Amino acid sequence: MSPSHSAPASPQELLSLAESQWLFTDAEMLQTPSILDGMSPEKERESRSKGVNFILQVGIMLRLPQMTLATASLLLHRFFMRYSMVQIPNRINYHYYSMAATSLFLATKVEETGRKMKELVIACVRVAQKDPYKFVDEQDKEYWRWRDIILHNEDVLLEAVCFDLALEPPYKALRDFLKQFKEEENKKLRNAAWAFINDSYLTTLCLQFPSRAIAASALYAAAKHCQVLIPDSHQGHPWWDTLGIDIKNIKQACNHLAKVYQNAPLKDGRDQVVYECTPEDGDEPNWKTRAPNSFTRQNSGTRSSGPLKAESLKNNSYTEEENENLYLDREMNSIHRDKRPKTDDRRSQPLSSKAQHTGSQPQDVDEIQLEVQDVSEEGEVES
Repeated sequence: MSPSHSAPASPQELLSLAESQWLFTDAEMLQTPSILDGMSPEKERESRSKGVNFILQVGIMLRLPQMTLATASLLLHRFFMRYSMVQIPNRINYHYYSMAATSLFLATKVEETGRKMKELVIACVRVAQKDPYKFVDEQDKEYWRWRDIILHNEDVLLEAVCFDLALEPPYKALRDFLKQFKEEENKKLRNAAWAFINDSYLTTLCLQFPSRAIAASALYAAAKHCQVLIPDSHQGHPWWDTLGIDIKNIKQACNHLAKVYQNAPLKDGRDQVVYECTPEDGDEPNWKTRAPNSFTRQNSGTRSSGPLKAESLKNNSYTEEENENLYLDREMNSIHRDKRPKTDDRRSQPLSSKAQHTGSQPQDVDEIQLEVQDVSEEGEVES
């Protein structure tokens, strides 16, 4: 027996290894069984989206948690990487609605959120016939048809996914990221990132990027949307390097979903809505989500354009001294760019009861920091 043994892999490493077997390139996504049977790529993506939408509607009726719906959507996407959606005579065919129902049935077992078979079948019949109030009982032919389809296709689904049920949707990774950057209480940022992940299952994003990369992409897109700056590490590394995720993958995932938003029909009458795509090369867009510290500025010489928001200064993980220096640095740059003396409008207003009685303006760092906190508190009250 050898004296040294390799350490066993961690659960996260095992999940990543299992997930990597279900990741495909853009070229491979154009060689799916449905496309090889003559279906266009656009039609295939639309059919996948309809299947996921079926899962969402049935899940809402059954009040299933989002984690279960995500697991069902992932199983559905993986199944159609092995089987075709094209209806061909003299061959067993699998419709995306029937496989969506089967995926949801299996997902309730995986996530331990089981529902009665009768409840699931009735919900599937109502959604399939687009009648949420349809009366369905055990005497209905549709009831038994859907029940038999779900039970029969369950074995087919398990075989197609190779009994690989160790799934890890991006929600847990997103929660860990928010805790790591101390943004878990930022409700607007959290909801925007969560919505990004929800929408990603309407696409094939889960077949092209790891779950951690999707979670980081959701955080990146939400930070840009909410104008939240995530601080660099103490060594000056951007936050995505801290997570060990390639920024190029993050941008590709964001652009993938931005194209879906651009092509999706809108119901509110707006005809032209432009969703910003992120250039995959270049450093300028990166600073929209980064709050560089003094170490980063000294080594890169790069500065973000525009003043840093008071809310970002309040919520980041800098020290108090770094916050003060960063705020003063931005103010001085703004003055020098205009080449003329410039006074911040906020500084002309009283900041506290002491300032109201004396009429004095802030003259030191402590008073300026107090001003930033006051502005943040006012913004929170207004929102």
